[in-house]
Amino acid sequence: MYVDENVLNFMGSREYEASLMVNEVVEATVAFIDICSFTSISEKEMPDVVVDLLNRYFDLMVKEIIAQNGLIDKFIGDCIMAVFKGPYHLDRAIEACLTIRNKIEELPGNIDFLPKVFIGINCGEMICGNIGSATLRRLDYTVIGDTVNTAQRLQSVAASGQILINEACYEKVKQSFNCERIGATNLKNKTEEVIV
Repeated sequence: MYVDENVLNFMGSREYEASLMVNEVVEATVAFIDICSFTSISEKEMPDVVVDLLNRYFDLMVKEIIAQNGLIDKFIGDCIMAVFKGPYHLDRAIEACLTIRNKIEELPGNIDFLPKVFIGINCGEMICGNIGSATLRRLDYTVIGDTVNTAQRLQSVAASGQILINEACYEKVKQSFNCERIGATNLKNKTEEVIV
C-alpha cells in the first residue's frame, strides 16, 4: 500500500542492500498534477471530509496514470508527481494528463468548489535512484534534476485547467497533439524565459 509495486519487487531482490545509494541517469517524462484551490476547502471543511474528497480525486488520477504505464512517484499535499519511462513516455504522460483534466472537470462540484487541475509536464534526462538517508534507512525511490524542477515550475504557473509543456516538448509531440502557444514566461529560479 505504501510502495509502488516495481520498487517493492526491487526491495525483495539481492541487489537491494548493495545498491541502496546507486543511481542512474534516465530519459523520462515527469508530470505534476495539482488540484486547484484545494487549500481553500481545507480551511472550510472538516478534516475527514477533506481527506475523503482528496482520496477520491487521487484515485481517479492514479487510475489514468497507471493506464498509461506511469508510476506514482509521490503525493505532495494535493499534488501528484508521476513519472513515465519507456517508449513514447512523453505522449503517454500527455494522454494521461488530458484524460485526468477532462474527468476531473466532469465531476460534480458545489457552490464553493469546482474541481480543476493545474498540470506541468517536462521530459528529458533525470537522475533516478534512492534519495535520502541510508543511515536513518529512510529513502525515496524518485527522480531529481533540472527536468523535474522545470515540470514543477510549469505546473506552478499553469492556469486552471491548463496542461503546460515547454517548447522542447512541443517539438517532440506537435504531430500528435494540438497545442496552443502561450508565449514566453519566467519560471522561478530560471535565468532565461521559457516558451510554453
